[in-house]
Amino acid sequence: MRLTQHTDYALRTLLFLALHPDEVVTIEAIARHHGVSRNHLMKVVQQLAHLGYVETTRGRGGGVRLAQPPAAISIGAVVRAVESDWAVVECMTPEDTCVITPACGLRTLLEDAREAFLAVLDARTLADALGSPNALVRLLRRHAARASA
Repeated sequence: MRLTQHTDYALRTLLFLALHPDEVVTIEAIARHHGVSRNHLMKVVQQLAHLGYVETTRGRGGGVRLAQPPAAISIGAVVRAVESDWAVVECMTPEDTCVITPACGLRTLLEDAREAFLAVLDARTLADALGSPNALVRLLRRHAARASA
């Protein structure tokens, strides 16, 4: 399975916010610490806000923060809500033109694999994904310092 960059950025944004639970964080700060596009991240944050995972505040002192505790955010639910393309092979698309699709079992196998993949993610929360929070904070700070030097 391969997730889109959009989903990757959504998960990284949520992790960053979970590391800063008592702060309103700017999109610029998240982008700088992760070394990702601010413009792309704006779209990600907009979607996460629409889905209810984050709250945004405009204006001076504005930014973004988690709308729920990390332990309440299912990684599987986020991935399902944000990921746009589950078609790993052509037969999983509406435009399927593969000549062997009617007799092939590959689609079913891959659909089963996708469901198993998502079942693992459903059993994990954002809090689980934090791993070693102190190490994450050090790595992010180090990257941001190098990027601004």
